[in-house]
Amino acid sequence: MTHSVSNSSVPWWRLLNRYHWFVLIVAALGWLLDTMDQQLFALARVPAMRELLPGAPGPGATAAEIAARAAEVAKYSGYATSIFLLGWATGGLTFGMLGDRIGRAKTMMWTILIYSLCTGLSAFSVGFADFAFYRFITGLGVGGEFAVGVALVAETMPDAARPHAIGMLQALSTVGNITAALISISFGHLEQSGVLGSAWRAMFIVGAIPALLAILVRRNLKEPERWQQIKKNPVKGQLGSYAELLGNAVWRRRALLGMGLACCGVIGLWGIGFFSIDLIRSVLRKTFEAQGHSGAELNGLLTKWAGIASMMVNFGAFFGIYGFSVLAQRIGRRPTFAIGFILACVSTGFVFWNLRTFNHIFWMLPIMGFCQLSLFGGFAVYFPELFPTHLRSTGVSFCYNVGRFVAALGPSALGYLTGEVFKDKPEPMRYAGLAMCSIFLLALFILPFLPETKGQPLPESDRGLSH
Repeated sequence: MTHSVSNSSVPWWRLLNRYHWFVLIVAALGWLLDTMDQQLFALARVPAMRELLPGAPGPGATAAEIAARAAEVAKYSGYATSIFLLGWATGGLTFGMLGDRIGRAKTMMWTILIYSLCTGLSAFSVGFADFAFYRFITGLGVGGEFAVGVALVAETMPDAARPHAIGMLQALSTVGNITAALISISFGHLEQSGVLGSAWRAMFIVGAIPALLAILVRRNLKEPERWQQIKKNPVKGQLGSYAELLGNAVWRRRALLGMGLACCGVIGLWGIGFFSIDLIRSVLRKTFEAQGHSGAELNGLLTKWAGIASMMVNFGAFFGIYGFSVLAQRIGRRPTFAIGFILACVSTGFVFWNLRTFNHIFWMLPIMGFCQLSLFGGFAVYFPELFPTHLRSTGVSFCYNVGRFVAALGPSALGYLTGEVFKDKPEPMRYAGLAMCSIFLLALFILPFLPETKGQPLPESDRGLSH
């Protein structure tokens, strides 16, 4: 079924029928529960490393021993995040291809099962090695879910509603992040009061719940008509073929440039932005220790405040992500990306250098979340518009996930800068984060070579397209 692009003044949601809403709700649930699992990891990795790494300093440890331990935890937290991103990239490429070959709905079911069950297994880790293994497998499912979800929504919605629906899909991912933050706050309180021994383990167990959504996906979700028509009447070329994606000059150019664009955003978020939570832990730890808190009480307080900080980031992110889709419809995709990357660089650098008190959490972090996460609303809207139906999931996955192989170096680089290069500074993570913020600006050199897709239907061939 084809839908003409319309500039009608009718609100986009009135263009949707009951099944359109069902698809949007299921895809949004799949993605927000996916982001919940991602955020649970971001919130739990530092306390997990503190417990899982051997050689924790005892009660009589010197300041130098405590500082060395903190540097080790920061370094291995970065390594664990890099391993997770490598799994994400691998899963994205694999399941993105399967999404084109066997269908969006069926592939979505498998990705949800994988990321939820392996998140639950992370709770039973006994050391860094098995924790990293579980995070890698979780990443396989997380990486695959995004591409098939946005392809499903893009191909189901009327063209006039498509950017807004995808913008809403991505904006609702912040609900998953906020849910993770509420879980962190609740379990941190339980750990502080002695009810829970390790809040981070309980958080990962909760992360297994999304597996139930796979049942709904399996029973009620249909494949998009666009995909079914291609499956019945194959075009010249193979469904979900990386050889065709990279063999065709138009699709190859779009895939490689899209990958570069995504890489800048992913490194900025996973290599810098999400580590703002760890910076806050470092700042607040000193405050709480000066107040006489220690042991489980201290850990519980830090877990609660990490959750509050995450909520502030995602409060701003909701408006940034949806705002991107609205602005992109008015001024175009490329100008909106340019504004977004500049604001992400400035806001992130400002937070890493200036956040020092409780009050800063409540206004600095929403601004940073608005700017940083708006870019991901752009990826969700823009990438499906670059590729034809038989390569859409594959192309989106290539853009969004190949960049993660490069982006996986980001958290490790931040961990190295924090634990080695700037370790003698009073608060080394501030310097490390500031040094890495320039990655956002690299995207400005990529944007001029990408096509503007505002007001255009989804492509079905390379005829008439600009190289």
